[in-house]
Amino acid sequence: MSARDLSVLLSVILIVAMLIIPFPTWLLSILIMLNISLALLVLLTSMNMSEPLQFSIFPSLLLLLTLFRLGLNVSTTRSILSTGDGGGVVETFGTFVVGGNVIVGLVVFLILIIIQFVVITKGSERVSEVAARFTLDAMPGKQMSIDADLNAGIISEHEARERREKVSKEADFYGAMDGASKFVKGDAIAGIIIVIINLVFGILIGMMQQGMSIADAASHFSLLTVGDGIVSQIPALLISTATGIVVTRAASDGNIGKDITSQLLAYPKMLYVTSGTIFLLGLFTPINDLLTIPIAVLLLLGGYSFSQKPKSNLDQLQDLEEEQQTDTMKSPESVVGLLNVDPIEFEFGYGLIPLADTNQGGDLLDRIVMIRRQLALELGVVIPVVRIRDNIQLQPNEYRLKIKDNEMARGELLLDHFLAMSPGVEDDTLDGIDTIEPAFGLPAKWISEEMKEQAEIFGYTVVDPPSVVSTHITEVIKANAHELLGRQETKQLIDHLKETYPILVEEVTPNPLSVGEVQKVLAKLLRENVSIRNLPIIFETLADFGKMTIDTELLTEYVRQALARQITNQYSQNGSVIKVLTLSGKVEKLIADSIQQTEHGNYLSLDSTMSQEIIKSISLQIEQLSIMEQSSIILCSPNIRMYIRQLIERYFPNIPVISYNELETNIEVQSVGVVNI
Repeated sequence: MSARDLSVLLSVILIVAMLIIPFPTWLLSILIMLNISLALLVLLTSMNMSEPLQFSIFPSLLLLLTLFRLGLNVSTTRSILSTGDGGGVVETFGTFVVGGNVIVGLVVFLILIIIQFVVITKGSERVSEVAARFTLDAMPGKQMSIDADLNAGIISEHEARERREKVSKEADFYGAMDGASKFVKGDAIAGIIIVIINLVFGILIGMMQQGMSIADAASHFSLLTVGDGIVSQIPALLISTATGIVVTRAASDGNIGKDITSQLLAYPKMLYVTSGTIFLLGLFTPINDLLTIPIAVLLLLGGYSFSQKPKSNLDQLQDLEEEQQTDTMKSPESVVGLLNVDPIEFEFGYGLIPLADTNQGGDLLDRIVMIRRQLALELGVVIPVVRIRDNIQLQPNEYRLKIKDNEMARGELLLDHFLAMSPGVEDDTLDGIDTIEPAFGLPAKWISEEMKEQAEIFGYTVVDPPSVVSTHITEVIKANAHELLGRQETKQLIDHLKETYPILVEEVTPNPLSVGEVQKVLAKLLRENVSIRNLPIIFETLADFGKMTIDTELLTEYVRQALARQITNQYSQNGSVIKVLTLSGKVEKLIADSIQQTEHGNYLSLDSTMSQEIIKSISLQIEQLSIMEQSSIILCSPNIRMYIRQLIERYFPNIPVISYNELETNIEVQSVGVVNI
């Protein structure tokens, strides 16, 4: 235990001892001066802080100081009533304040009580209550603001975590201050009661036990009572003032002294007005001119002085900014920073600024937060922060999405229109600008707001521009999620899994599989739109088969078979029927016979003519299913699934290829077409 910890513990033990053991008057005098010193230190500290969290220990400190002060009250009361002596400090304060007149002393003490209890304590209590309520109510908005800044790339993950912790600590602090202010109120009430007890019972003890006359007893014990009350109420008043300062501090960059001088004197012309008012007050009233004129002149000189400083400060600030910019451009770090590549960038022309500007009603930042959450649930991967910026090189209504500095999608929006997607039957009476829906490539029209209701009556699907762009972003990121999952991201997923399945993770990595090999398996799953959210099952499979092979292609096939229920639910209709394209026996045999096995892995060695025949047959079947408005799914044998996928990936990247082992036994399989050559 450190010396600081030990000193705090001994202080608490001392407080408890004061409540039980009679202390000598000389020790009480030392403790009273220490109490005043601590109260003054707390007041000065509260004035010097720039935000409440810099003095986060204040609620607990307030309780300890209040208990210390009440312990002193108990000790001095015991000494006054038992021996008629409260110590040198109590007697000095009583004599100095009373000044030979007990009534004046009691009046001064009563005024101090009123100031503390009615003015400062009551105000601090109300401010603490309101601050706690508003801080708790504002927490969701602050959290959303942090998420928006994080998605916009304004802050990093580390900064976002720090800001969230700060928001949480602020709520805890103001909640504690709401309760701590009740200590101050109770302390003020206890001070009044203790003074009454000292005065009444002191007079009675002086008369009955010490043989004093009523006048002598009243004079002696009034002096001690007022002295004891003053030495306890002065630190109490300082602590109450510190409480008020802490709970009324707004966010700023400086302490209260700096804020008062900078903000109160921010308008020098007001000093001229005040100076003129004081001068006229002395001129037209009986107030002595020798009193008003010096003050007016002082205010006039102050106004002139402060009106000259901002200009020079502004020039110095501009010069400093120019020097900093020059130094930054010369430094090597300014070039190194250009090498950083953002995982995802969304750029737009100046005409689309209202999409991202919250002051103009834009909610793109909030939508991207929801997109990241949605993809985390659907794919099981944490999508990196999307950096949003305007780009004057784009057309005003144009936008583009870049992944790792490569353009992946581009589109155009008309903010004052709605996008109406055709139900399949075109209606020539619907006026609009023909276009293509960017996410799915469907024919659509940009229509005015007046045509929206008519389009909905005709069966068109009508969406607003923010929904169009957010859907486009979602689909592009989903299609390229495998590119966003690197080794670093995979390590984060593994660490997260290790918190709940430590033994499972240890059995897979670093032996027999490295992080890079696990990343390849997960990326292959994402490439075919298979969610990796169920990491425990994936790692169970890798633990079973990773010792037999480190071929990531084969491991991916084993994992897909382990995720059979998930894949079945993903592609089946109502979980009971799945409609598929099957391969003829001839095609399956041709593919199986064309697989070449080497020591570096297996690959498909198929004649180009045969490849084109198979692809042509698949294309024909897909077109027929498209006419019937049915989705296309290719079903084949497990041993050739990945080779079929490799064969058609360039031509049909969005067509799923599944094997018989990836289907649940209770699912009904309906063949709606056969691929043949």
